[in-house]
Amino acid sequence: MENRFAINIGRQIGSGGKSVGEALARRLGVKLYDKELINMAAQESGLCPEIFEQADEKEAHNRLATLLGYLRAPFFGSDGNSSDVLSGDALFKIQSDVIRSIAARESALFVGRCADYILRDHPRSLSIFLTADDPDRVARICGRTGCTEAEARQTMARGDARRADYYNYYSLRTWGAAASYDLCVNTSRLGIDATAELILRFAAQKLDLKTEL
Repeated sequence: MENRFAINIGRQIGSGGKSVGEALARRLGVKLYDKELINMAAQESGLCPEIFEQADEKEAHNRLATLLGYLRAPFFGSDGNSSDVLSGDALFKIQSDVIRSIAARESALFVGRCADYILRDHPRSLSIFLTADDPDRVARICGRTGCTEAEARQTMARGDARRADYYNYYSLRTWGAAASYDLCVNTSRLGIDATAELILRFAAQKLDLKTEL
């Protein structure tokens, strides 16, 4: 664990977070984990990937309802049902265990999924939040999906709201607030590659990455 590090990227929809993460991963020679975590969690638990996809960074379930679900059905059986056991909290725990397992065996980058909170006790962990100006976000979403500007703005509003709800619920922190992260960057100011370079310089100081770089 002494030489391993984890860089965790939170991001607004359309901010270029995945692209920045990929640039960082290439420079550092480590793997980037994003959607792959869904399949890994499914393999670890024996559940279908679709179950995790439905809960992936979506609005968290009501805390009381989740607690009652566990009390009613702590395991599958004739008196319980799978929807109680497969609550958002249960799926979050499975995915959290996967993230901790990865971070314990290798240096890695994680995109979203509260990785910064999950790895809060990791001795060499860096949390980043990426934002961008709305016109750049709209252009990036339209270019990726072929949607209209109005549809892109709806995607931004709904997607950011879901991510905020998910992060705030599970971390008890505030999604996108500077106090929740080590570094916040607007990718519109520097572009993808220069933003990655800025983060590398910051990481070199905080994580002592001189040998890795």
